[in-house]
Amino acid sequence: MTQYLMAVHHSPSTPQPAPEEMQKAFKQVDAVNAEIQAAGAWVFGGGLEAPDIATVVRVDDGETIMTDGPFGETKEHLGGFWIIEAPDLDAALAWAAKASAACMGPVEVRPFQAEPES
Repeated sequence: MTQYLMAVHHSPSTPQPAPEEMQKAFKQVDAVNAEIQAAGAWVFGGGLEAPDIATVVRVDDGETIMTDGPFGETKEHLGGFWIIEAPDLDAALAWAAKASAACMGPVEVRPFQAEPES
């Protein structure tokens, strides 16, 4: 089985949904999470806080530098994610379609790199 990252993207320029819409999305995502778990595809998942509370850590010439806020000034940011196991990309995309409908937003799917043979 291959592990896939399914990432939820949010645009800071998009207005926040009404509280009842957010509650609807939370319930729908909970249902998809339960379905993924019941199918044995669940590895890990979770939502993330807003990027404006992020801290970026980088090492430059051996010196650790920390800055507040997101790393990049982008039109979208990572809002949450799932890590699943699926037999192939088509299966991962099917889970992503359910996840996208549940969270009412786009979900990017990316396989993890294969581990090198030892």
